[in-house]
Amino acid sequence: MNAPQRPKPLPRSAFPVFRTITTRWMDNDVYGHVNNVVYYSWFDTAVNAYLIEHGALDIHAGSTIGLVIETQCNYFAPLAFPQDVHAGIRVAHMGTSSVRYEVGLFAATEQNAAAAGHFVHVYVDRNTRRPVPVPQALRQVLEPLVV
Repeated sequence: MNAPQRPKPLPRSAFPVFRTITTRWMDNDVYGHVNNVVYYSWFDTAVNAYLIEHGALDIHAGSTIGLVIETQCNYFAPLAFPQDVHAGIRVAHMGTSSVRYEVGLFAATEQNAAAAGHFVHVYVDRNTRRPVPVPQALRQVLEPLVV
């Protein structure tokens, strides 16, 4: 039986759009690098800020919201405060009611990701929490990110 291959860091060219995230003092842990839980926060921040800025997500009054049903991250190199992080965003799959977002986190001057991961949003009605089709406005914003 063959052992699973270890994931490899993705290059910047694998991502069509980037957001800059500035690390904070509190992001570092006692080992002197950004704590692993912060990476997941950066995934949410990068994707949701992109969607809000492009008018595809109204977190306060929109009738549709995305709920995370799956998440994963691989770490390749440390990141630490003070440092700017470039978050590359892409869409690996867009289904009827779900989207798999992939995010690569890069040190500002590096060509390969320090970490890469994904999360899956299932889009649901804000009130009933039942799945709904991905809204057309969201689909239009995400189409350029599909790989």
